[in-house]
Amino acid sequence: MNRNIRAGAAVLAITALGVTACGRSEDGGGGGAGDGEGAPEITEGEASGTIEVWAMGTEGEALGAFAEAFVEENPDVQVDVTAVPWDAAHDKIATAIAGRQTPDVSMIGTTWMGEFAATGALDPTPDLIDPSVFFEGAWDSTDVGGTNYGVPWYVETRVLYYRDDVVSEPPADWAELTAMAEEAQANGAEWGINLQPGQTGAWQTFLPFAWQAGAVITNEDATEFTFDTPEFVEALTYFQSFFTDGLAPTDLPQGALEPDFMAGEIASFVSGPWHVGLLTELDSAGMEQVSLAPLPEGTRPGSFIGGANLAVFEDSENRDAAWKFVEWLSRPETQVAWYETVNDLPSVSAAWDDPAIADDEYLGVFGEQLETASAPPSIPTWEEVASVIDTQLEQLAKADADPQEVATAIQEQATAIGTGL
Repeated sequence: MNRNIRAGAAVLAITALGVTACGRSEDGGGGGAGDGEGAPEITEGEASGTIEVWAMGTEGEALGAFAEAFVEENPDVQVDVTAVPWDAAHDKIATAIAGRQTPDVSMIGTTWMGEFAATGALDPTPDLIDPSVFFEGAWDSTDVGGTNYGVPWYVETRVLYYRDDVVSEPPADWAELTAMAEEAQANGAEWGINLQPGQTGAWQTFLPFAWQAGAVITNEDATEFTFDTPEFVEALTYFQSFFTDGLAPTDLPQGALEPDFMAGEIASFVSGPWHVGLLTELDSAGMEQVSLAPLPEGTRPGSFIGGANLAVFEDSENRDAAWKFVEWLSRPETQVAWYETVNDLPSVSAAWDDPAIADDEYLGVFGEQLETASAPPSIPTWEEVASVIDTQLEQLAKADADPQEVATAIQEQATAIGTGL
C-alpha cells in the first residue's frame, strides 16, 4: 500500500460486490502470464480504438497528458483517463464490477488485488507481459490463487531512516538495531527509534520483522493462515522489546514524527520513499544529517513492498488495446519517464539503471531493498486480516500483551475470517 492507499476507503466484503468468485463468464479466469491457459491473446501491431482508464490521486491527474506519448506511437488510439479520488476508489471499482460497467483499465492498490480478482472481473495477464522484468515481490502482488492478473505499475518499500549525527553506523542485524537505538539515546535522542505501535497500517511496519524472522503468512496455496508459529512469535517479541525497553514511544502525537526527527529527538524510523520529500520540505539543510539504510536482517533480509498495479477488466470493450497500453507503461524507458513526471518508483528493475534514478543517493537504498521486499498474500480478505493485526499490535505495544497470546489471537481471528480462496 502506498502513501495514497493509506487514505483509501474501507474495504467492502466480497459478497457486497454481487458477483461470485467463480468468474463472470464461461471463458474467464484461469491461467496467467506464461502459461497461456485462459489468458487473452493480443494481436500484433498498433493499438486502436478508445481505452478508458481509471487512476487515482496524483497518478490520475497526470496520466492523461503522459499518455499522449502512447498516442503518438499509436495514432488510431484514444486514451481517456478518469481521475478518481482515493477515498472513493474502492467503492467505485466494486460498484462497477457489480454492475458490469468497468473501464478497460484501472489502477488497483496492491492489497485490493485478491478481492477484485476473486470476483472474476479481471483478465489474466497475457504472454505479452514478461514477468521477469519486475521485482519479484511486486510481481507476486498480482498472483491470486496461482493466476496473475495485471502488472505492477509502481512500487514502494520500507527502509530505515536514521540521523548519522547520533548514530555511528547503520545496523546490519537485529542486535545492532537495538544497539543503535540505545546508542542514539546515550547521544541525546529522546527516542532511539519510532515504530508504529498499532492502529491502521501498523502491519506494514511489523511484517518485515516477521519475514526477517523466517515467518510465512499462509500455506503455499494461500488457503490457510500460518501466524501461530515460533518465527512469528519471535518477531512479535522483538518488536515489543523496543516499547518495553523504552526505546520507542507508544503515544507519539500525530504530526510529531517529522519535526522531532529533524530536531534529533527521534533518532530513526521505518518508512517509504515519500518521507524523503517530506523531510526535505521541512528542513532541507537538516538533510545533511539524514541517512537511509536497508532494514536490518534477522535470519534473512526483508521488507514490505507496496504500490499499485494496473489491471484490465474482462468486460473491457477494447481488451487488445488496453493490454498494449499496460505493456507500454511497463517498458523501462516509460517507467523512467513516469518517475520523472510523478516520482513513482519503477516496478521494472531495469529502469533503476537509468541515471535519473541510479544517481540519486537515497533512491539507491530503496532499489537495494526492493530486491528482498515481499508483498502480503493477494487474498480477498487481506484488508480484514490486516485490521486484526493492527489491533493486536496495539495490545502488544501498549498493553504489554504476551507475544504468544497475540500470535494465537491473530491466528484464531484470521482463521475465522478465512483467506477467501
